[in-house]
Amino acid sequence: MCLAIPGKLIEIFEESGLKMGRFDFAGAFNKACLEYVPEIELGQYAIVHAGFAINIIDEEEARKTYAVWDEMIQAAAEEGEDIFGMPLEEKKEDKEGYDK
Repeated sequence: MCLAIPGKLIEIFEESGLKMGRFDFAGAFNKACLEYVPEIELGQYAIVHAGFAINIIDEEEARKTYAVWDEMIQAAAEEGEDIFGMPLEEKKEDKEGYDK
C-alpha cells in the first residue's frame, strides 16, 4: 500500500538543480521535490508521496487528513497493533515486571 501525507512547506531551496522544499509533517520534518508543484509558496500544504510534493491542498483539508490518521492510530492501538498491523511493544515496565 502506498500512502501520501500532507505537510506544511517551511523552506524552499535548490538541490542538484531541482526546486526542493522542507516540510513539517505534524512535527516530523523532511524534504521533498517541488518540481510537480512549482507554484507552491511557503506556508502552504502539499500532499507528499515518495519524496515528491504532488498536489497543493488548503490547511483545512490537511487538518481533516491528520484527524483521520489520528483515528486510525487510535483504532489500531485499541487492537494492540500499529497502523501497519504489527503488534505494539509492551511497556518496558511490563516487560521487567513493574507496574503489573
